[in-house]
Amino acid sequence: MSRIGLTPPDWLVRNLQTQQAPVNWAAVARAAIAMTLPLTVGLAAGEPTYGALASMGALSGVIGDTADAYRMRILNIAIPQLFGAVGVTLGSLVFGHGWLAVAAVTGVALISGMISTIGAVASVSGLLLLLNSVVGAGLPMPGDWWLAPLLMTGGGLLVLVLALLAWPLRSGVPERTAVAGTYRTVADLMAACGTPDYDEARHAVTQSLNQSYDLVLARRARHHGRSPELTRLLAQLNAITPVVEAAPAAHLTGRPLAPEIPAAVRHLAQAIETGYTGPIGLRLPTPTTETTRAVGHALRHAAEVVADPDVDPRGIDDRLGRPAALSIRAASAARNVALSAASWRYGLRLALCIGVAQVLVSIISVPRSYWVALTITFVLKPDFGSVFSRALLRAVGTVGGLVIAAAVLAEVPRGWWDVPVMLALAPLIPALTPRGYGYQTAAITPVILLLSDVLNHQGTALLMPRLLDSLMGCGIALVAGYLLWPESWHTRVGDRLADAVSDTATYVESAFGPTPVDPPARARLRRRLYRDLSAIRTEFQRALTEPPPTGRRAAAWWPLVVAVERIVDATTAARVRVKHGAAEPSPAEVSQVVLQLRELAQGVREAETLYAVRTDLTGPSGSVLEPLRQEVAAARAIASPH
Repeated sequence: MSRIGLTPPDWLVRNLQTQQAPVNWAAVARAAIAMTLPLTVGLAAGEPTYGALASMGALSGVIGDTADAYRMRILNIAIPQLFGAVGVTLGSLVFGHGWLAVAAVTGVALISGMISTIGAVASVSGLLLLLNSVVGAGLPMPGDWWLAPLLMTGGGLLVLVLALLAWPLRSGVPERTAVAGTYRTVADLMAACGTPDYDEARHAVTQSLNQSYDLVLARRARHHGRSPELTRLLAQLNAITPVVEAAPAAHLTGRPLAPEIPAAVRHLAQAIETGYTGPIGLRLPTPTTETTRAVGHALRHAAEVVADPDVDPRGIDDRLGRPAALSIRAASAARNVALSAASWRYGLRLALCIGVAQVLVSIISVPRSYWVALTITFVLKPDFGSVFSRALLRAVGTVGGLVIAAAVLAEVPRGWWDVPVMLALAPLIPALTPRGYGYQTAAITPVILLLSDVLNHQGTALLMPRLLDSLMGCGIALVAGYLLWPESWHTRVGDRLADAVSDTATYVESAFGPTPVDPPARARLRRRLYRDLSAIRTEFQRALTEPPPTGRRAAAWWPLVVAVERIVDATTAARVRVKHGAAEPSPAEVSQVVLQLRELAQGVREAETLYAVRTDLTGPSGSVLEPLRQEVAAARAIASPH
């Protein structure tokens, strides 16, 4: 008997897979203290509702407590709290005002959606602005109008205070740890050269470099380059770049590197992490080829930079460009949001869904109706993944969370017993969030219901309305936020992939074209290209979790993303070989490869499905560009029907 029909589809399996991630035990401890302490104080003072409101504010701080660097924690937690205070104030002012409340919350949804497209901090800020306005408009707040925002903001800031306690003792340690971690991912890359694990290791290096540069450059922008420690860290990041550039050339030889090479990179990582600046003796094998000479030269240069205690900031090039001043970036972000079609489209999409939900619960009597809008707000976040996937996982996670909440509400009496229960439930939020959105929902649901019961004393009567509201919110998000906005996979990802192919052609020209490009500028171009490809890879992975035809299209085009990454690697490898003794390619060879890439970019931009292309690239077999031609031919072959 065949069991094929019982096999779940691939897109469903991908959605339900558990993501592997380490547990941030410090964040777990902060969540336990920050969410339990306000509740304890409220009970001791005879005002449990005040404690519950402060714990709700702490919950939003826990959600934003994701940064390692202390200065980034201030941005990630404090700024969203200010937006959250504005949101709950606006919501409270229109509570009980019928259609005025509907219009006000819908307007807040539009603004929230638009500012959410700016970046990570703005996204969380927009989320809290809308969430708290929905809560304020749907739930009666105790005390004067200013008390609820004050308590909720205080709870969130308590998380920040706990997150900053070790700053005087550990200032700069997260940045140093990030740079050392980048060196370790490069060591893994060198160990993977010539093996099937190379592509995965190179992708890990790209992500690690992105994170380290973002961390160091963002902090250095505030110091205007005056911090010797940050200058050294930036120099160390720049110094590992030639090693990364030599890796593709080593991989193309098809032979693993000597084990002394990754061991040397790990030795440098240890020196960075501990702050060691003395002599560093590297035991490197004697180079025998252009590639091994390039690797050895790059490692010796990195060792010199790591050992140098005094780095001249005037000689340090910011490979990705130093960020502009905060005021300039804020003005630019505001201008982009106001003029961007994407931000208006997302804002209108979110406002439509929230408006539909508010109108629906105003016409139909729905208990705890504000949960409908809360569900939509979480599901429709633009940077949180596929709307379809989040709606599915939200429903699954809510059911799981309700099972826990049912036991808590049915068996635990309200009062001081809430304290140990919160102490047990709160740490699950940061512990389970990295595992996936469904797990995060399952962890947050019982916490929210426990705090809601402290405010309203409805017990298990909260459970079924909570499930009904969540399912209604998911349904509205799927219909009004997903099905009615047929932004095809090609529109969201195809154009970006075409841009990346076109930028790859520009990178080939910068490496071998007739007009010389200085190495720092070429390094910036390559880093931006890898960063874009990493973002495209993430978009494709999201598309793979959607049902057909979107997921099927993404699966068909996915190999081309990998092929473009290999083209960039082959270009870098060729440049390294030329630098260390190989003959320069002829202008005709370079022009042919660039032309083929530009034709491929144009085809990707215009095509809805795979199409036939020419793949007969020829040239001198001994040329340094021969591996690059093979990769370009392979990419063009992928873009043809099989």
